[in-house]
Amino acid sequence: MAYSPMPQFRDYDANAELLALVRRLAAVHDATPAQLSLAWVMAKGAVPIPGSRKPEHLRENLAAADIVLTANEVADIDAALDATAMSDVFGGTKN
Repeated sequence: MAYSPMPQFRDYDANAELLALVRRLAAVHDATPAQLSLAWVMAKGAVPIPGSRKPEHLRENLAAADIVLTANEVADIDAALDATAMSDVFGGTKN
């Protein structure tokens, strides 16, 4: 199972910028931030396995497969992630 550390409070500004970017791109694609995040994972060639206890969450997660991110959008998310404290956990880069 994959492990993802919690964001560091010392890196609040970078995390806030990442969240703002995800929200902006989600709005562009008429999607939720969760859907946009799943679409980014799929654009990276990985297969996300989100947990869904409610039918509406399952439908929301499945709709993420219909989102096609541009190479620039993926690169923008990658760059925003690299600016967060999580990059320290993965040796400076995680994309």
